[in-house]
Amino acid sequence: MSVTIKDVAKYANVGVGTVSRVLNGGSVNIDTKNTVMQAISDLQFTPNVTAHRLRKRRTGVIAVLVPIINHPFFSEFLEVVEDEAEKYGWSVIVVSSQQKIDKEKSIVDRIKRKEIDGAIFVTHYKHDEAELAGCPLVSIDRPLTSDIPYVTSDNYEATVNALEYLYSRGCKKIGYVGSKPIVKSEVTERERAYLDTVKKHGCEPRIVNEVIIHGDERKVVDEFFTDYPDVDAIFAAGYTMAQTTLTAAGEKGYKVPEDLQIIAYDGSFSKWSLNSLTAVEQPISDMAKTIVKLLSDVIEGKPSQIRTVLSSRLVIGGTTK
Repeated sequence: MSVTIKDVAKYANVGVGTVSRVLNGGSVNIDTKNTVMQAISDLQFTPNVTAHRLRKRRTGVIAVLVPIINHPFFSEFLEVVEDEAEKYGWSVIVVSSQQKIDKEKSIVDRIKRKEIDGAIFVTHYKHDEAELAGCPLVSIDRPLTSDIPYVTSDNYEATVNALEYLYSRGCKKIGYVGSKPIVKSEVTERERAYLDTVKKHGCEPRIVNEVIIHGDERKVVDEFFTDYPDVDAIFAAGYTMAQTTLTAAGEKGYKVPEDLQIIAYDGSFSKWSLNSLTAVEQPISDMAKTIVKLLSDVIEGKPSQIRTVLSSRLVIGGTTK
């Protein structure tokens, strides 16, 4: 006869509800939890995951939507999300959705059909709020609706800190190259921080920030150098933009950091970067862990904080003096 949850509870001298909370990651005293886990081991109890999911109408599957996969931020983010999701007993579907909004809509439809439990959105698209209503969703950087939780980094404060560092290194003609999101996003705080900081220092803004897709960064960078050849520093609003800026600067005869200092928002990805960039390093691992926990809360119907901001740090590399 197979061992049941009642057998485990009796063996551990606890209630069935306590065993259930241990199995589902609920709040349980550590000593009690250890006792229950030992009972599970001694009795070789195997939870009926399928039955549990059927009772809760769960599939054990979530989706993660990112614009592209071959980008260091998204690659590292996905790696941590998949590890964290496993702890919750989830399998993960990864969707690369750039230029294909239908892919994102299909995931929303699958949630509504109860084929997957929920999704993490990293999106460049604007969705109809009515279409998302009632779907267990969370987001990175973007408030999809007023009641969908999202996680972001301290974009404004981190950008100001990076720019002040450039001023402290003797820079006076600091430029900004970026890719402007087409939807409401915390990423726009980087541009606002730039404009506020150069104004504070009594300097003229040197900025090119356009709506592009990943892969078209060189167009923005070339336009910037054409408009502002006298620049002595650049804040690049993303990793790919920074790498493109560094390449273009070399081709145009700038010596980095002697003639031109560069700071990237995201750029200290050692396994990706050929160059040691001075960069704002987002807490990608913490962002991923936090977003998975938030999605779990949303799926379980627990109250969730709508906006979570995590602190970044400035990592000094070889592109500043």
